[in-house]
Amino acid sequence: MKANDFYKVGFIMKPHGLKGEVTVSVDVDSPADWKSLQTIFIDIKGQLVPYFIERLSLKGGKAFIKFEDVSTLDEAKKLQKSSLYLQKAYRPKLRRGDFYNDEVIGFVVEDATMGTLGNVVVVEQTGQSRFLIVKHNLKELMIPVTGPFITGINKSKRKISVNLPDGFLDI
Repeated sequence: MKANDFYKVGFIMKPHGLKGEVTVSVDVDSPADWKSLQTIFIDIKGQLVPYFIERLSLKGGKAFIKFEDVSTLDEAKKLQKSSLYLQKAYRPKLRRGDFYNDEVIGFVVEDATMGTLGNVVVVEQTGQSRFLIVKHNLKELMIPVTGPFITGINKSKRKISVNLPDGFLDI
């Protein structure tokens, strides 16, 4: 298994209680069905290590997880600030035109009139809004994902077609 076969679903904020449970901040873009999870991978010093879930509960954007073989506060503290990952192969398929933030990194963005603008560097989430951050001539463009701007996504060609309004690049 390679690191790019996984996607981040959250990170461990802190221990919860005294018996090894942890508090997890769940990523907004995480498609995971948390209640059905049995195993999750934790980044331990750059290595993804599988941990088996003994108990899990959700409350808002947080999950409270008790892992097998983690039964003390000290063991839970060792996991603090670690990122959590799942295998992309088990990620639910999206409807046509939808995408996960991590899967469009590196895609070429082409405008209908201006041609190639650059590549997607990152997708940022700000509240309910998502933006493609595109490297363009030493600048970064923020292209809203919602609205009329994106006209097509071709995952096999790794290309996103947009139709930006006149003057968009001057902002």
